[in-house]
Amino acid sequence: MARVLEHAKPDQLVELVLPFLWVALSDGRAPANICVDACLTLRNAYGQLGVRAELLPVTVAIRKKNGTGTVYGSLTPSWTGTSWNGHCALVLPDSERFVDPTIEQFDEVRKIGMGPMVGKVSMSSRPGSLVEPGTQVVLQRGDLVLAYTVAGPQALASIVEHPEAIAHADDHRRTGVNTASLTLAALRAEGVRDRAMQAPHPRLHALLQAVEDAPYESDEAQDVRFCLPDQSGREQWLRLDEIPLPLNTPATWPR
Repeated sequence: MARVLEHAKPDQLVELVLPFLWVALSDGRAPANICVDACLTLRNAYGQLGVRAELLPVTVAIRKKNGTGTVYGSLTPSWTGTSWNGHCALVLPDSERFVDPTIEQFDEVRKIGMGPMVGKVSMSSRPGSLVEPGTQVVLQRGDLVLAYTVAGPQALASIVEHPEAIAHADDHRRTGVNTASLTLAALRAEGVRDRAMQAPHPRLHALLQAVEDAPYESDEAQDVRFCLPDQSGREQWLRLDEIPLPLNTPATWPR
């Protein structure tokens, strides 16, 4: 993540930092089947910083040089108890980026050790919508070729309409807010902030200007809060979604 912060271009910063930060926070403790939790969390985190992200159920075929490989996920996924037997990623429509935060749950990819997959979706094999069922996104990771195939609306409904996802919606939003808060703290660092202010995300600019160099910490509930003065100069500890912003600031996603 340090390399991303140091070298990423302005339009890449948020898109790249968030999934790498999520992996760093999970610190190897995340179970292999948490792509749903990861994507729902990151969807909220991106949205807090003004980046639109959409859930994308997919299959992924991981192929070696010799053409052999394995397909993971399902175009018709289902649940067994609290486990979902598919695979999902995110698409960022405004920047045409594809994000797979949990690609390293698969052994052959984890051995390469490059972290989450973030790539442009210009290699899609079908014109039109980025999320049209059957669309393919082909990306390279070391000597491996990762060929993603987008599942249909029923696969998406199997996630967002399932009681498990609905029951944890508040947790996903809260964790997303906290992840976005730590990302904001990283983006305001010396040598990074100027590039972050050039990113095409007005909401991010407003947040950076609001928090400036304010201290932050986790409270007893493990929520990240920034210490900011109110109009009377009295200090108050605010979550990211509690910070007052100018009226013309774009709203968070999803809307």
